[in-house]
Amino acid sequence: MSRELKIQAFDDKQVRIVWDDEEQKYYFSVTDVVGVLTDQPDARGASTYWAVLKKRLKQEGANELITNCKQLKLPAADGKNYSTDVADTEQHTQGKMVR
Repeated sequence: MSRELKIQAFDDKQVRIVWDDEEQKYYFSVTDVVGVLTDQPDARGASTYWAVLKKRLKQEGANELITNCKQLKLPAADGKNYSTDVADTEQHTQGKMVR
């Protein structure tokens, strides 16, 4: 299985994107996308936001978003690889409102 990491900048914030050769699709770091969409000041804020959102979704019984997330090891700011929630372009909340 071959994967290629790319970094894309959106409004001066980085989003880690991985191309999976075997599955022929891109995966995006969920916390990076959350950071861009919610204008978080740093990766820590984005990670906290995503963790709180996942907890709320579990409490409300809306698990499909979390269940459909895959985890891949991606490099962090410290240079180490950590398991990171990723999503492809086809994942969505199946019409449920996310708060």
